[in-house]
Amino acid sequence: MRFRTLLIAAFIVAGFVFYTRQPNSLLRRPFYKDDGQLWSPPVAHSAGLGSDELNNIDVYKNAKDSVVYVTSTVYQTTFFFEQVPVKEMGSGFLVNEDGEILTNNHVISGSSQIEVTLPDQSRYKAKILVRLPNNDLALIKIEPKKKLRALHLGDSDGLQVGQKVMAIGNPFGFQGTLTVGVVSSLGRTIQSENGVPLEGMIQTDAAINSGNSGGPLLDSQGNVVGIDTAIYGPNGGNVGIGFAMPINRAKNMLDDFRAGRKPARLGVSTVYVAGDLAEALRLPTSGGLLIQQVASGSAADRAGLRGATDAVLVGNSRLLIGGDLITEIDSKPVGEQDAVIRVLARKHAGDTMELKVYRNGKTTNLKVTLSEAAEERF
Repeated sequence: MRFRTLLIAAFIVAGFVFYTRQPNSLLRRPFYKDDGQLWSPPVAHSAGLGSDELNNIDVYKNAKDSVVYVTSTVYQTTFFFEQVPVKEMGSGFLVNEDGEILTNNHVISGSSQIEVTLPDQSRYKAKILVRLPNNDLALIKIEPKKKLRALHLGDSDGLQVGQKVMAIGNPFGFQGTLTVGVVSSLGRTIQSENGVPLEGMIQTDAAINSGNSGGPLLDSQGNVVGIDTAIYGPNGGNVGIGFAMPINRAKNMLDDFRAGRKPARLGVSTVYVAGDLAEALRLPTSGGLLIQQVASGSAADRAGLRGATDAVLVGNSRLLIGGDLITEIDSKPVGEQDAVIRVLARKHAGDTMELKVYRNGKTTNLKVTLSEAAEERF
């Protein structure tokens, strides 16, 4: 009985195979729609891709044509006092269709010639419109032969640690490279190449390498939230710690430039202290910004603000002490590291800033007339 059942099943399968291989088999015959067009089953596009992957793809496709490759010629002096041209490379991105490009100041600093390569490989000479060395920002311009596609500038003030971000740039000259990560921290302070502290930086683990500088850091909506600026690691290699300048800093620069205003600068480097640390340093526990250094000739210097006079070890960290503690700015208590930067964003050269400082056990009020942003030396 079992053998008979197996035999019948074998005949059925063999018959099915034979039938479907015939040219006129219904199962092989093409089907046509009412309009006479050949019908085919729908193709499952992006099969196997998750929503996060699709988001990465969409952001990249929409942004890649707005990211450019920036090279500059910088002359350096050799041991034998010869002037040798050195090619610097970096990235940038279009902020309008007329060819204005945001990048880092260190990408074009000291250059005798700047060249921009678009994703279609067309090349243009660029000119510098404005530079802010203390924020490592620069705006350059090309004269394109066609209208270009610009990126949308977002709002960096609303960023949160853990938020997804994407970097697009030209690491080591590999154009149009996408890396993905998260915001690792906010409000970081690092040293720029010329020794000037860059405050309020975005830290990210999205891979940033040499050549990424000046490229956009994007959120999941494709808005620019930062400008990739620096990396932390041996020999300039990526170890998952990169830094980006918040885009709101660049937006202020653009607004000032287009309105013919000069951006303002106070000229101090600070560290936020409060609570037990402040108490240990015999400072008000409510906290504030402890001035580490005052730039010579800056607005802060002219107003009499004082920098550190000594250094101590707090745990395993070295902290400069003895300087003024800024406790209020324009009558508002200081409660975060980038308090000065946020106030400066709303001011311009010639405006005043009212500071309350704690000095030698006493509180002093100072009115500072802000100066034009310049390359400062501490």
